[in-house]
Amino acid sequence: MTGLRLPLLPAVLLPIALAACAAPAPTAVAPLPPTPRTVVTLGDSVPAGSACDCEPFPQLYARAQHATDVNLAEPGSTATDLRTALPAEREVLSTAAEVIIMTGANDLAADFDPAQDPDYAAIASGVQADVAASVAAIEQIHKVPVIVLGYWNVVLDGRVGADEYGPSGVRAAADATAAINNALKSAAAQTGASYVSTFSAFHGPAGDQDPTTLLASDGDHPNAAGHEAIAALLPPLVESRPPA
Repeated sequence: MTGLRLPLLPAVLLPIALAACAAPAPTAVAPLPPTPRTVVTLGDSVPAGSACDCEPFPQLYARAQHATDVNLAEPGSTATDLRTALPAEREVLSTAAEVIIMTGANDLAADFDPAQDPDYAAIASGVQADVAASVAAIEQIHKVPVIVLGYWNVVLDGRVGADEYGPSGVRAAADATAAINNALKSAAAQTGASYVSTFSAFHGPAGDQDPTTLLASDGDHPNAAGHEAIAALLPPLVESRPPA
């Protein structure tokens, strides 16, 4: 029985057909790596890491979030300094995934008198206005989540503070700290930013814990353990501004 015969390809088509069979499959294009997320920190000597030969909390937090740390904090900076410096940081703020603000202690520290308990309302009001204006300015540059951090103390604390101020001065320091923290909390609420307290991390839930083990030898700044405690308070990084 004679089998069916396939038609022969014309000689001119045979090389083309063979070449098509031998051609490699198209190579898949590898996706581009994601753009690194950036956490920008603004503020004073606490986020700057002063008096601590360690990684400050902005760096610890950014690494835990697989983000890039851009720490613009400056020792001695006030809330007014932070606000007026924002235009120069427009480029880095325009791509930030999150902004952390810790400021206000230096606005009051120069006027603190442990022998008295003055009214810090005017200073606190200025801090609130400056921080609220700063958050609004950041919002104009780029819609981004902003975290405003409070203080465990705006002046000396722990054994250093107790030795320097005495019992009445320690109470005066607590009042001064509450005034600034209330201003920061109000500024955050006013602008839709998130407020994170550091008080319990240093003083315990009941407020009676000695924070000395979390402080540098100057009694004014966190040590390595203190920076770790602050970093642990910060929420997971998100990339959308919460609704106003």
